Amino acid sequence: MATFFASQPEGEQIEGVADHINKLWDPRMRTQLFEMTDESTEGFKPMVVAALAKIRRPEKVGTAG
Repeated sequence: MATFFASQPEGEQIEGVADHINKLWDPRMRTQLFEMTDESTEGFKPMVVAALAKIRRPEKVGTAG
């Protein structure tokens, strides 16, 4: 995905990544992304790291009881 957006104008790359993830990734996928990036952003492309601030973080669901 980041490779595709790398071909876009620089000003649109971060927005494109964030928009794609917000629209097309289900909450479980976004949760996994944040679990990984909260530990370390090593190995992620800089535009993905920059897009994290614009990606909706799923709310944690507590257990009743």
